[in-house]
Amino acid sequence: MKTGLLWFDDSPRLSLADKVVDAVRHYREKFGRSPNVCYVHPSTMTDAKAAPAEVRVVTSTTVQPNHFWVGVL
Repeated sequence: MKTGLLWFDDSPRLSLADKVVDAVRHYREKFGRSPNVCYVHPSTMTDAKAAPAEVRVVTSTTVQPNHFWVGVL
C-alpha cells in the first residue's frame, strides 16, 4: 500500500461494516479517491459478510485491535 489511513474506532455500538464505512469516508475526504482495501486485526473481524462490497477487508495481526488501515493496493 503506497498511501493509507489508520482509523481507530472502538465503539461497541457500531458494526464492523459501519466502522469500515467511516474509515473509507475519511480516506476519501482526505485523499480524494476511494480505498479498495481495509486491514483489520483478526479479533475485529466479527462479521465479514456485513463489510462493504467495494472494499476488501483483510485480517492482519500487525494491525492493532479496533484499528482500520485503509488504502489502495
